Amino acid sequence: MQSEEVIHGNVSIKETASSELKYSPFIFVTLVLMAVALVYVWSHIRMTELEYMVAEEMSKKESLLEEQRKLNVEIATLKSPQRIESFAKHKLQMSYPEREQVIVLNNHNDVAQSSHKD
Repeated sequence: MQSEEVIHGNVSIKETASSELKYSPFIFVTLVLMAVALVYVWSHIRMTELEYMVAEEMSKKESLLEEQRKLNVEIATLKSPQRIESFAKHKLQMSYPEREQVIVLNNHNDVAQSSHKD
């Protein structure tokens, strides 16, 4: 391509084939560097988001573990023999049986024989 000179008022612009080729690699490199920078920034933003998500999940985990510990203590308290005995005596108005009310069973044959004797 030959050199051409264009004059607009007082300004002259000269374009050649070689000058077009000089800017082309510069623009390409600039675009590639911008793309790399955008990917880099995006990856860091994404990594930060993931770190916040992990921290939130770890916090939830600790909260759930604490709740589990409290529930285990509550279960142990509710299963304690002293609590069950107190509940049976006061709420259900139960008491220990008298000596005469206790029937001891040794084996299946003794039960059948004792019921026939009466």
